[in-house]
Amino acid sequence: MSSSRRGGRETAAGPRRSAGRSGDARRPSHAPARPAEPLGWSHPGLWLVLLTAASCAVLSVTVRIYDTDFWHHLLAGRVIWQTHAIPTRQVWAWSTFGTPDMNASPLFRALVWPFWAVAEVPGLFAWRWLTTLLAFGLGWLTARRMGARGLTPLLVCILCVLIYRQRSQVRPETLAAVLTALTLWILAIRRAGGRDHTWWLVPIVWVWANAHLSYYLALVILGAFALDEWLPGGSGNAATGRHIGRWPRLLVVGLAAAAAAFINPFGWRAVVLPFQFALFYRHEPIYQMIGELQPVMWSNNAVNGLAIVLILWPLLAIRRGVRQGFDRAELVLCAFASVTMLQTQRLTGSYAVITAPFLARDLDAWVSSRRWPQWTRPAWTRAVLAVATGVALCVPEWRRIEMPIGVGLDMTRYPVRACDFIAAHGMRGRMFNDVYLGGYIAWRFWPDRGRLPFATGTPEAMTREDRDLVTFMAASKPAWRRLDDKYGFDFALLNRRIDSGASYVLDFLDADSTWAMVFADDAAALYVRRARFGALANSFGYRIARGAPEGASALAARAAADPAFDAAYRAELERMARGSEYHSRPNTLLARMDLAAGRLHDARARTLAAIAASPLTPGEHERLGRIALLEGHPAEAVLEFEQERRLRIDGRGVEVWLGQAYQAMGRRDKAIAHYRAELRLDPGNAAAREALAGMGLAP
Repeated sequence: MSSSRRGGRETAAGPRRSAGRSGDARRPSHAPARPAEPLGWSHPGLWLVLLTAASCAVLSVTVRIYDTDFWHHLLAGRVIWQTHAIPTRQVWAWSTFGTPDMNASPLFRALVWPFWAVAEVPGLFAWRWLTTLLAFGLGWLTARRMGARGLTPLLVCILCVLIYRQRSQVRPETLAAVLTALTLWILAIRRAGGRDHTWWLVPIVWVWANAHLSYYLALVILGAFALDEWLPGGSGNAATGRHIGRWPRLLVVGLAAAAAAFINPFGWRAVVLPFQFALFYRHEPIYQMIGELQPVMWSNNAVNGLAIVLILWPLLAIRRGVRQGFDRAELVLCAFASVTMLQTQRLTGSYAVITAPFLARDLDAWVSSRRWPQWTRPAWTRAVLAVATGVALCVPEWRRIEMPIGVGLDMTRYPVRACDFIAAHGMRGRMFNDVYLGGYIAWRFWPDRGRLPFATGTPEAMTREDRDLVTFMAASKPAWRRLDDKYGFDFALLNRRIDSGASYVLDFLDADSTWAMVFADDAAALYVRRARFGALANSFGYRIARGAPEGASALAARAAADPAFDAAYRAELERMARGSEYHSRPNTLLARMDLAAGRLHDARARTLAAIAASPLTPGEHERLGRIALLEGHPAEAVLEFEQERRLRIDGRGVEVWLGQAYQAMGRRDKAIAHYRAELRLDPGNAAAREALAGMGLAP
C-alpha cells in the first residue's frame, strides 16, 4: 500500500480525500472531521509551545550530577588541551601504568573540558542543556520532515526527554545523542525529497567513533533506511520516487563511514570495543554487577512514560503501515531500539532519541485523523492545551524525590575530604580504591604516581585477573587477601555510600589489626597499613567506630550497657562528624543511641544534622516521626512519615507508623487503612497485627 502524496510528499494527516465541488458539505458523515490547520512559523502560539517544550527539556535534565565517571573525563580533557596530544598509554592508575590504553571518548573529553574550564559546574550543566536541546530539537525537525505539522510532535519530544533524563549525566552518550538525532535528520531529508546530504554521515561517524563506543548506531540507522529503499513499496519509496533504486548510494556511504571509524588514536581496538562488550566483557562478573548494564529497572521508570512509549510506538507504526504503507526503517529501528534497551538500561537514552521523530510523526497522524470538539479548533486554544499537556506530562517525573531539580554536584558521592586528608598528611604509596571512586582520585592527584588510584571507573583498563578479584572479594575474603598479597597495598580508600564490593573490604579491614581507619565520612573511609603509616594510625586511628555498616547495632547495645564505652564511642562518632560536612552517618548513629536512651531533644538535633548532610537518606524522617509521636505530636509525625514514604520504593514499615499516628489522633478509619496496607506489603508484620487485634479487628 502506498502512502498518499501531494507534490511528492506525505501529508501530515494521511491520505486526502476529494471533497468534490461542494467541499465539506459532501463529506460522508462517518468520515473524520477535517483537521485544523497547523500553526505556521509566524503564529506566536507555535513559538509559545516551542518555548514550553524547550523549557521542559532544560528543567528535566537540571538534576544534580551524581555520576562519578565525569571526573576522569574532565582530567583526560584537561591533559589533551595541555599537552595537545591524546594519551594512548594508561597513565591514570598505577596498577597498569604505562600499558596500552584504549577508550572511545577522546573527542568528547576534549569538547567537555572547555565548559568546565570556563564555568565549572554551571558549565557542565550548560553542556547538558545544549546537547539535550540539540538532540530533541533535531528530533522535532526530523518529525516535521517526515510530514508532522501539528503540535503533537513537541509533546512527544517532551515525553522522550523524560525517558532520556536519567542518562543526561555528563557522559559521552550525551554527544552521541546529538549525533544520533543528526543522522536521522539527514536521512529524513533525503527520504522527503530534499537535498541529499548522506555523505555528511562519513564525518559524523568519524566524530562518533572518537566520542563514544555507540558509533555503530549510525550504521544500524543507515542500514535500516537502505533496507527500506531497497525493498519495493513502503513509505520510503512512496515518499519520493526519485530515491527508488538509489539505495546503493547508502551502501557506499555506509562502507565509507565504517572505514572512517578506524581513523582514531587507538585504531582497530576502539572500533571493536562495542563488540567486545557485547560478546565478552558483559559476561564478566564485574560488568554484571554494574546496575546500568542490567535490564531496565521499571521502578526507575515508573512515571516517565517509558512503558507507554514502548507499547504505543509499535502500535502506531503498524496503524500507519496499514493505512499508508509500512515504513520498514521505522519497524527495524523500533525492534532494534526496544530490544536492546530492555536488555541494557544504559541504552534508554539512545532509545528515547531514536523514538522521538517516528513516534511524533505517527502520533501526529493519529491526532489529525480524529474528530475533536469544535472548541479545540482555534489556534490559541490548541497552543494552550499543548502547553498544559506538556507541563502535566513532566510533573510526576519532576516530583521524584531521588532526582531533585537543581544545579550542583552530589558531593556525598566523592571522596573530597578523604583526599584532603591524604594531601594534608603527605601520604604516598600503593593505594587500593573502590572503582567507583577512582575517577575523582585521579582528578585530584594526577600526575603524582604516588597518589594515583589502583583503578579508575573503566574496569577494562585493569587486567582480567584483577577484575575478577575485585568482583569476588565482595563475598570472599581470600580474594581480597590474594589481591593484597599481589600488590602489597599501603593504604585503602573505600566507598561507604553505596552497596559495592568495597563495602565488604571495609568489614575485612575493620577486623584486621594490621590496618587502622584514620578518616571516614559519608563518601569514603580511609585505612592505612600500620607497618607503613604507624604514626598516622596512632594519632588518627579509630579504635571503636567502624567503616562498615555491619556491627553498628552491637556497638550501640554495648554502649547502652557500659557508660565508659558509651562515652568513648560517642567521642569517636563526634570526631568523625567534625571531620567532614558530609557526616550523616555518624549523626545517624548518635541519633539512634539518643533515641534509645530517651534523649529526644538530642535525637532530633542529630537527625536534623544527618538530613542536612544527606537529605535523601531513608530512615531519618521515620525517626523524626517516632520522636514526634513520643512527644505527643501525631499530626507532625504524619508529615514526617509521609516524607519517609516518598524516600522508599514502597511503604513497607512506614505504614504501621502512619497507623499509630492516626490512631493517636483519633482517626480510627485512617489507622485501620494503614495497618492493613502494611499487612499487604508485609503479611508478617507483628505490630500491625497486634494493633488491629487491639482494635477488635481481624488482620
